[in-house]
Amino acid sequence: MNPTDASADDTLDLHLPEEFLALFRAEGDGPAAGDPAEAATARAREDLLDGLADWGPSDTPAGVFHLVPVDVERDAALVARWMNDPAVAAYWELTGPQNVTADHLRAQLTGDGRSVPCLGTLDGVPVSYWEIYRADLDPLARYCPLRPHDTGVHVLIGEGADRGRGLGTELIRTVADLVLAGRPACTRVLAEPDVRNRSSVAAFLGAGFRLAAEVDLPAKRAALMIRERAVRESP
Repeated sequence: MNPTDASADDTLDLHLPEEFLALFRAEGDGPAAGDPAEAATARAREDLLDGLADWGPSDTPAGVFHLVPVDVERDAALVARWMNDPAVAAYWELTGPQNVTADHLRAQLTGDGRSVPCLGTLDGVPVSYWEIYRADLDPLARYCPLRPHDTGVHVLIGEGADRGRGLGTELIRTVADLVLAGRPACTRVLAEPDVRNRSSVAAFLGAGFRLAAEVDLPAKRAALMIRERAVRESP
């Protein structure tokens, strides 16, 4: 949904996958003291997105791309600067002091693991911000039919000089490839940019997504973009 919804009160009443719950039962009936419970929690959070931190790197025409999960202390200032760019702010609605962005990032990192905020780096240099999320466990599921393990992406290209020259399209294609390779159970990668954000819609179309529908969400009218797993991509 709208990227700002990651920390909103309007969340979906989840029926978590059996494999998620089993990770906790394996450690015992109650919250064990010490490291075992923490380890179980970490494994469960990672399971929702199949070890995203280990998906990369990928070679692209623009350089070696890597998705790196955000570290709030290290990355909040950079992401906050990007969020305060007027071209970005019009759609992300996270303008303001650094703590606004830090709170948004922290809400995902301390949540149940259904959404992971990442920097996208090229040859080690951060150029983009991503949120990779389980669309089937997101409030988006209230507004359109979704399949188990559908995976969504939110994206922004950080610097104005990097926009409008095809980099977004290239990176979206790369991330969709990473999702489908890293999540064998996922058959579709989704995005829901604001319909007014024509450059974003065009970038997804150029990256192999199709416009499936326009969907009225609480904060916007969204273009539901879908990339299906092709037969040749099937695990």
